[in-house]
Amino acid sequence: MAKALVTYYSRTKHTKKMAEIIADNIGQAGHEVTLAPVADLNVDDLPAFDGIVLGSPTYYGVMAGPMKEFIDQSVKYHGQLAGKLGAAFASSGNVGGGNETTVLSLIQALLIHGMLVLGDAEGDHYGPVSIGAPDERAEGECQRFGRRFGQFLTRLFPA
Repeated sequence: MAKALVTYYSRTKHTKKMAEIIADNIGQAGHEVTLAPVADLNVDDLPAFDGIVLGSPTYYGVMAGPMKEFIDQSVKYHGQLAGKLGAAFASSGNVGGGNETTVLSLIQALLIHGMLVLGDAEGDHYGPVSIGAPDERAEGECQRFGRRFGQFLTRLFPA
């Protein structure tokens, strides 16, 4: 059983809702999942996880400041997260609100850490996105994404 972290920043609870759906579906694949707001995490816990999923609302086309601050603190583990599975998701206030650029800014950090990043050829390509509160489409993407993340964790870190 692999250990996964789903962490997020959320002011309106839209990103939190997405995180809960994703974490639940990773857990259904049989993995131990820690779901936590980024403010409740200690960066020193990162090396203990096999998979890390980051979620943020979109502010000016990029991740929220608290998530960026956490990523900046993670530099002390540069190279120690290499080979782990990573992914990202985002929410925004409107269509064209910067969801994809936010997800890409999160993915950049994961790639710089040397992590393997899960993309999707069929759904939200870079990671699940929501416009405002997750609707039926966004919830479905989060469920599918969590299941796929769990499946890839099983492949990469078999029991």
